[in-house]
Amino acid sequence: MPELNWSHERSSGVEAMSTVFTPTRFKWTVEDYHKLGDAGILDEDSRVELIEGELIEMAPIHSTHMGTVNRLNKMLVLAVGDHGVVSVQNPVTMPPYSEPQPDLTILRPGAGMPASGVPRSEDVLLLIEVADTTVRYDRSTKRRLYAKEGIAEYWIVNVPKKCIEVYRDRTADGYSASAEAAPGEFVTPRALPMVRLDVAAIFA
Repeated sequence: MPELNWSHERSSGVEAMSTVFTPTRFKWTVEDYHKLGDAGILDEDSRVELIEGELIEMAPIHSTHMGTVNRLNKMLVLAVGDHGVVSVQNPVTMPPYSEPQPDLTILRPGAGMPASGVPRSEDVLLLIEVADTTVRYDRSTKRRLYAKEGIAEYWIVNVPKKCIEVYRDRTADGYSASAEAAPGEFVTPRALPMVRLDVAAIFA
């Protein structure tokens, strides 16, 4: 039996005219994301956020995480006063493909109020993620996103290590300046020099 001429089959006119389909991942926009809420598919109890066009399930809130957020919120409200708005676990919109819900943001005065709508990156003076089980994700995906979207200063409250990771001077894919503040030290946001937080008190 003669062998099949595979080279002839590959170069046939039908094959030459066909095109190769390469699947691409569908990306949700901020507008799409809001429509899911309007339709009742997502509600206030839905633990998801929009990151780079993907709906990402947020980590469960454990007691240590909740306690750290509450303690830090109280410290920030007292320290910031009228110099900004402390927003807790509320969205920051970053069109067209992201709307994360960071644990804490300090917004410029007047932002985040009913008349101003969902705050945007330019409204953020400081963004904070409290990380107990999500340290790696907050250091990689979240850090790149926040730098790319114009967040000037980003802190990770590293609960397992009991330190504050401070990131400043954003670049195209991250931040060029970073530091760790441990108990016994104090941290101050660059945009709010009047705020001085005792790291030990955050983890008390």
